[in-house]
Amino acid sequence: MTSMSQAIAPGVRQRRRTRGRWTGWGFLAPFAIVFALVFIAPILYALWLSLFRTQLVGGTEFIGFDNYVRAFGDGAFWQGVARVTLFLVIQVPIMLFLSLLAALAIDSGRLYGRSFFRLSIFLPYAVPAVVAALMWGFMYGTRFGLVGNLNDFFGIQLADLLSPGLILASIGNIVTWEFMGYNMLIFYSALRVIPSSLYEAAAIDGANQFRVIRAIKLPAIRGALVIATIFSIIGSFQLFNEPSIMQNLAPNAITTSYTPNLYAYSLAFAGQQHNYSATVAIIMGVITMIIAYVVQLRGMRKGS
Repeated sequence: MTSMSQAIAPGVRQRRRTRGRWTGWGFLAPFAIVFALVFIAPILYALWLSLFRTQLVGGTEFIGFDNYVRAFGDGAFWQGVARVTLFLVIQVPIMLFLSLLAALAIDSGRLYGRSFFRLSIFLPYAVPAVVAALMWGFMYGTRFGLVGNLNDFFGIQLADLLSPGLILASIGNIVTWEFMGYNMLIFYSALRVIPSSLYEAAAIDGANQFRVIRAIKLPAIRGALVIATIFSIIGSFQLFNEPSIMQNLAPNAITTSYTPNLYAYSLAFAGQQHNYSATVAIIMGVITMIIAYVVQLRGMRKGS
């Protein structure tokens, strides 16, 4: 009996291992299916579209990488890339600094009514981007909005925030107002998990608040800073809602190629150039991925 059980045991163990592997795949299957359908499939379809050209005369023909060659020589596209890059370099540091400042103030425990301030700062994130852009766009108006009312009431002439020279800063203000609370919550959550023993040790050493922030809080939330920076970079390169909504309010300032995403949208739905639009989208996705990866890599190195 003992020898028979020993002979059967390896087969039983093999079946159990096989069943265990299939069980793992069963748990993974729902996510894998959804991921393949909503992420992998659209990317592959966009890649496929970018290799063709559809014409009114001649139909659809395979052109290889001609669309990519055209994109690399497209001045309108690269002007949009330069514009969102400038937006990223200026707006993202300002937004993250204000978010960090708010998180540190709320976490300090010296702010009266910190629950109210935390909710108030986070509340704009719950406002849809379309509503936020419309609200701020009408406030910027010199003939119909808050700026116009102030001009009439005080008899002054404030700068036109919907002019070509100021529209990018106006959009940056809207985005900062929308996402400052989101980033603040990321920083605040990271601050709340810092061990209290570190603060106690700092108090024994006689460290002041600025010393605590520099030596304890900022190093402890480095990972949260990297994550918020990556999210902000991705959001900057995906800038679409605000300029597309404000285009009707400032048609002379916001063109159809103002941002790469707005350019791709205009190509696909106004110009019926779906193939070239897919090419622009793929190039922007690669650029965003590379920059986000570089930021993550540098953040991890500094953290190590």
